[in-house]
Amino acid sequence: MADVQKYETDVAIIGAGGAGICAGIEALDAGARVTAFELGAEPGGAAIMSGGGCMVVGSPLQTEQGIEDNPDLAFKDWMQWGGASADAVWARYYIEHSLHDLYHWAEEQGVKWVMVRQQEGNSVGRWHRADLGGAGLMSRLIYAFRAKGGEIVCNADIAKINQSNRRITGAEGADTDTGAKIEVSARTVLVAAGGFASNVDMVLKYRPELADDKILEGSGPGSTGNGAALVETLGGYLTHMDQIWFYVYATPDHLDPKERHGLAFRMAPGYIWVNAQGKRFHNEALSGGNSASPALLAQSPRHAWAIMDAPILAGLEIADPYYKDGVDVDVAKHAALYADSPYVHSAGTMAELAGLIGVEGAAFTDTVDRYNDAFDQGLEAEPEFGKPLAMSKKFDTPPYYAMQIFPLARKNFGGIKTDIRCRVLDKHFEPIDGLYAAGEAAGMAGGHINGGAGLEGTMLGPSLFSGRVAGGWAAAEAGHGDGFEGKANRG
Repeated sequence: MADVQKYETDVAIIGAGGAGICAGIEALDAGARVTAFELGAEPGGAAIMSGGGCMVVGSPLQTEQGIEDNPDLAFKDWMQWGGASADAVWARYYIEHSLHDLYHWAEEQGVKWVMVRQQEGNSVGRWHRADLGGAGLMSRLIYAFRAKGGEIVCNADIAKINQSNRRITGAEGADTDTGAKIEVSARTVLVAAGGFASNVDMVLKYRPELADDKILEGSGPGSTGNGAALVETLGGYLTHMDQIWFYVYATPDHLDPKERHGLAFRMAPGYIWVNAQGKRFHNEALSGGNSASPALLAQSPRHAWAIMDAPILAGLEIADPYYKDGVDVDVAKHAALYADSPYVHSAGTMAELAGLIGVEGAAFTDTVDRYNDAFDQGLEAEPEFGKPLAMSKKFDTPPYYAMQIFPLARKNFGGIKTDIRCRVLDKHFEPIDGLYAAGEAAGMAGGHINGGAGLEGTMLGPSLFSGRVAGGWAAAEAGHGDGFEGKANRG
């Protein structure tokens, strides 16, 4: 008989990613005992793989760069971008607390903010990147959590949240490494298990119109939707589950036996995309989920080829830990991908490349020639789709490469419905005693804070912030502290 691992705590957190770790820090600061149960072998979740960018309004970095911003302008941008399904109450709550209760609070935990950038849909630059991206951000938060006395139990597959007399009492599951049973006694349970973008079956359940297409899994390995399933079993309400955020700059991981895992890639502004007919269809400088993704999903079939020459490919970066050497690019593994993947082809001429990828040769070479002509004419933007050319170059240095790209499910914008205290709500929109949810399991915050589209930084930022909110109120219900209050910026 397998051993039993027993844990007794005030706040049990399911998931040790961005939301879970921030929740734990907040609960620990309130005086609660905290244990986080992580499905993976290491903490960090999807956040540690991210670019580390958070939407922040009114920061010192904005002031240094002469960027004038305020909560009213940010809220206007948010609601216009996210549409009618965006949660206005949670959006406003996050925006007004992003300065003091995310930016400055993270600095207190050791995080350093190093840059601010304007992203699609924003009137001004407000996407703030942490030093060393998601890896740097999460390493400092995890260190702070442990330094305050928090415990992280890895390889923990929580299969059930326990309830007695309509109140949450703990959880149970198993150690995926040893098979030992895990029994947890807790005053409150907080679900921060991530989303379901790494479960393509679940993605297709909510987006059945994509069932005949190749859709890649693009979140953390633990983002399988188990948190939503646990809550739904208890009567928790799931909302806006069909609102899924796709990226398009991703190719299948040929090392994955099922070829479901997608590899997102960055730092290649000079590429162009052609569809299965060999023609461009979009301004590739607009690569976000609310611009490029609809363009790719409108193609038939729903895939394309990213075309590069040797210098463009040399700058490409695969956004996956396997392809990194610490914080640097692992050049050898990149080269192996280009050589071994059946989704990457190279040739000495564009005509030869067209044959390798199965597109009509004349259409393809005409597309490339028209693009190159814009450089020959010294244009600032190519006329066909308006792509700015300042960061790009003419295709003139063989070998030429084509990397096949597919829609990659990156985030789910719907999830577990909660109130403003992150209490899980049932179908009557009444809280389930002792049960909280935060982060992507709760659609980043509240269930659907972004609506149908995110401004970038509105996924990670609200996940971290909602974690703090949930941790504060979970600790209070467990008898520690007065709940999350924070400091709003309404100037």
